[in-house]
Amino acid sequence: MQHLESLSYVHGASQVPLLGETIGQNLRRTVERVPTVEALVVRHQAYRATYAELWEQTTQAARGLLAHGVKKGDRVGIWSPNRAEWVVIQYATARIGAILVNINPAYKTAELSYALQQSGISLLLLARAFRTSDYVGMLAEVRPGCPELRESIVIDDDWQALLDDGQRIALDELSALEDSLQFDDPINIQYTSGTTGFPKGATLSHHNILNNGYFIGEALRYSERDRVCIPVPFYHCFGMVLGNLACTTHGACMVVPGESYEALAAMETVQAERCTALYGVPTMFIGELDHPRFAEFDYASLRTGIMAGSPCPVEVMRKVQSSMHMPEMTIAYGMTETSPVSTQSSTDDPLEKRVSTVGRIHPHVEIKIVDPSNGQVVPRGQAGELCTRGYSVMLGYWNNAEATAEAIDAGRWMHTGDLATMDDEGYVNIVGRIKDMIIRGGENIYPREIEEFLYSHPDVSDVQVIGVPSERYGEEVMAWVKLREGAAVSDEALVAFCRGKIATYKIPRYWKFVDGFPMTVTGKIQKYRMRETAVSELGLESAAAIATA
Repeated sequence: MQHLESLSYVHGASQVPLLGETIGQNLRRTVERVPTVEALVVRHQAYRATYAELWEQTTQAARGLLAHGVKKGDRVGIWSPNRAEWVVIQYATARIGAILVNINPAYKTAELSYALQQSGISLLLLARAFRTSDYVGMLAEVRPGCPELRESIVIDDDWQALLDDGQRIALDELSALEDSLQFDDPINIQYTSGTTGFPKGATLSHHNILNNGYFIGEALRYSERDRVCIPVPFYHCFGMVLGNLACTTHGACMVVPGESYEALAAMETVQAERCTALYGVPTMFIGELDHPRFAEFDYASLRTGIMAGSPCPVEVMRKVQSSMHMPEMTIAYGMTETSPVSTQSSTDDPLEKRVSTVGRIHPHVEIKIVDPSNGQVVPRGQAGELCTRGYSVMLGYWNNAEATAEAIDAGRWMHTGDLATMDDEGYVNIVGRIKDMIIRGGENIYPREIEEFLYSHPDVSDVQVIGVPSERYGEEVMAWVKLREGAAVSDEALVAFCRGKIATYKIPRYWKFVDGFPMTVTGKIQKYRMRETAVSELGLESAAAIATA
C-alpha cells in the first residue's frame, strides 16, 4: 500500500482563513483602513484616485446601473481595453450583485454576438473603438440578433451621464441591496474557448475571485506600500484578479500603463510611478528586456511580480531577476475556471524551482494528479492529468450543464486537461496538454474554434489547426487545409477571410495545403505527427529546445 506522501496529492493547509465576505464588503474595509492611499493610477487617461475616491466612484456607478434598471443577477457586459472605467465597473457591479461579463477587446462580430446571446447580457458598456475595431459599428451589426440586450452605454460618450443618473437612487437603497448579497453569489462570467468550437462562460462568485486575489497578494507580501504595474488585460483573470483584487484586498495601488500592452509604456510607468511589482506573460518580459531603450529606465523600485500564461525560459527569468531588479519574481499557474491560480512559486524559492516548475499549492486548495485512463492518483514524479478542488473552482459554465459535468466530477474536482508531474517537495511541473490547446503569448487558443470558422469558407473541404513552437510567443497557430476539388485559394486569401471575423491572434501564422492528414487506423487524426512534420519543414526548434536554450 502506498503512503500518502508518495502519491501526487497535496492540500494547501493554511492558518490564514478564507475571506467570508463579498467584494464590496472587502473593498469597504480597505477604504476604511487606508482612505488616503492611492488606489488606482491610469497613465494614458491621466487618472488618479485614492481609496476614498475610488469608493465614491464605484458608489456613483453602482447607483447609475440601478437607475438604468440593472438588478441583482442581471448580466452586465463590458467590452473595453484597460481603462479606469473598467475597474470602477468591476467593483460597482459586484456591489449590486450584477454579473459582470468580460468581453475580450480582440473579439470580432461572430464572437461578440455569441457572448451577448449566450450570457443574456441586458446592458453593455463599451468603448467607442479600440485599435482598428469600430466597436459601435460592430455592435450595430449584431444587435438585431440579441433580443435580451436592451441598452448599450458608450463609455467615451455616456460615462458622466451614467454617474449623474445615479442621483435618482437613494444611498439607502444601494446599502440595503449590498446587505442582501451573499459571498457565494455569481459575480463574473469569463469566456474560455471550448474544444467544441464555442466559448464557455466560466461563472465565478465573490468567494472564488476575492479569495484568489487575496492569497495572490499574500504570496507577494503586498501592503499599502506596494504599487503594482498591470499591463495585462482586465478582461482576463490575470488583470482583474491577480491585478486588481490582489491590490484592493491589501490596500496596494493598481497602476495601469496603457489600454493594451506596450513594452515602452510598461517601462516608463515602472520608473515614473515607482512600481514595486510588475506583471506579464513571458513574451511581455522578453519584449521589455529586448527593447532598444531598456537600459534608459530605472527599475530599482521593483521587488516582485508574476509571470504566468506560458512556460518561462530559464534565461528570461534570470534576466528579469537581475536586470529588472525583481529578486522576488514568482511564477503562477491556473485556469479561468479556478479563479484562476492553483499553484505559485514563493518569493524566496530557489531560482531553479522558479523556472522549472509552476510552484506549489495555493492555500485552501487541493491538487491531485491522476492517470487519465482510470482516474487513479499517480505516484510522485509520474505524469498525469492535474485536477484541482477547493474554494477556487467555478460555480460552473453559464447555461451549460453538460460542459460543466465534463469538467467538474462528482467529487468537485476540476479536470484541467493539463498533464503535470509533482516532485517530492510538492512542486508541480506542467509537461503537456491532453487537449490540443495552443498558448500564444499567454492567450489560450483552441484549434477547434478556428477549424469551425475556416470550415465556413466555400473552398475549404477540411482543416486541422495545430500549435507550432515560436521563440517569441511560445507557440504560433498553423492550419493544414484541404481544398475542395478544383478550388484554388492562397494563404493570403484565407488570412483576408479571417480578418475582422475572428480575433487577430487566432489567425494562423503558417498555412499548409494538403491532400489529407496523418491518421490512425481507426481514423483519428494524429496532430502530434502534424506538429513533427511542421517543425521539420519550417525549420523550427522544438518547444523543449527553446525552453532550455
